[in-house]
Amino acid sequence: MHIAVIGTGYVGLVTGACFAEFGVDVTCVDVDGEKIDRLLSGVMPIYEPGLEQLVAKNVQAGRLHFTTDVRQAVEHALVIFLAVGTPPKPDGSPDMSYVEAAAASVADYMNDYKVVVTKSTVPIGTGERIRRLISERK
Repeated sequence: MHIAVIGTGYVGLVTGACFAEFGVDVTCVDVDGEKIDRLLSGVMPIYEPGLEQLVAKNVQAGRLHFTTDVRQAVEHALVIFLAVGTPPKPDGSPDMSYVEAAAASVADYMNDYKVVVTKSTVPIGTGERIRRLISERK
């Protein structure tokens, strides 16, 4: 099985590394090309005990990949995790623009049945909002 994780922050990178450790083929995607370049060089963008070794082990084993190419990741994945930020707006509500952009990218490149999982911190009803957004773009 192949999964894609969109977002390589704390949630996305740790999720991808752990699934790879379980033997799953994982592609982690981020729009930040410099972050992807650093990850490809073995430089972690966050600190989590043991993460650097876990990532290195699974990259070397060929189970963990990093890219900015959303299309390639989505087309090859059965399961796609959305693990992007939801920073607060000035009024305190979450900025859902990153989640919506990630879901739109998934919709644009879906080539078959996919399971879309939200790992981002989101308000109640977001799953339905994402389902509707993907359906409308297909």
